Amino acid sequence: MVKKGIILAGGSGTRLSPLTKAVNKQLLPINDKPLIFYPLSILMLANIKDILIIVNPKQIENFKNLLGDGRRFGIKIQYKIQSKPKGLPDAFNLGKNFIKKDNVALILGDNFFYGQSLTAKLEKSLTHKNGSRIFLKKVKRPENYGVAVIKNNRIEKLIEKPKKFISNYAITGLYFFDNNVIRYTKTLKPSKRGELEIIDLLKIYKKNYKLSFEHIGRGAVWSDAGKIDDMTNISSFVQSVEKVQDIKIACLEEIALYKKWIDKKQILKNIKFYGNCDYSNYLKKI
Repeated sequence: MVKKGIILAGGSGTRLSPLTKAVNKQLLPINDKPLIFYPLSILMLANIKDILIIVNPKQIENFKNLLGDGRRFGIKIQYKIQSKPKGLPDAFNLGKNFIKKDNVALILGDNFFYGQSLTAKLEKSLTHKNGSRIFLKKVKRPENYGVAVIKNNRIEKLIEKPKKFISNYAITGLYFFDNNVIRYTKTLKPSKRGELEIIDLLKIYKKNYKLSFEHIGRGAVWSDAGKIDDMTNISSFVQSVEKVQDIKIACLEEIALYKKWIDKKQILKNIKFYGNCDYSNYLKKI
């Protein structure tokens, strides 16, 4: 059972410069909410309440001002500083004292997921006691991603940014790992770009026949917000869905209230915290 989650929200966000010269990418807006709300909501939907957010040193106070210790959402949030980007698996080196003997989920702080069937698939992944479970999504340009080759409903091969087409199943930025992830990460060597690679970690699990997958499906949306066009597209999508369906995507208080982690009194306190804004008006409605 996965009870802990890590959000990797470090990095310098150079592809979004000059926006990220002053503000961390995960604090930039997606419609009316900071980007960090979206991956945090995914962990909450997966019933993960114990969360570590890995941030760069200059931004930790901004994250704390926004999210605090998580009590406002009925969860527990801790923070860890990453002095410089060393690759995604570095999250497990930095978070080993947080993970301890538990299994853990990792989500990238710039990843956006949305879909009606997603919650059920998240909860299903929580029950995996052994191995690693990844989420795959069909994409138009697989050469931009790490991809998985699927044969007979099994992962046959993992390749990082293939130059020739071999599969259009991209590996998204959401992963579930058993506790062996700490030990396996210690064996990884930096790649040519000087970072630990998540695909090398996944290959260890595959070699041990402990790597499974879940298709996100046609009805779900996944994107990373690495470029300004990506952020604009995601923001437009969120705005459209929220306007048509009269809901809010990634409303942390709504998720917490539904799961009975907080009560209405806490929501009233949160409204006071946010002040007079559309987000507060939505909280008043729920």
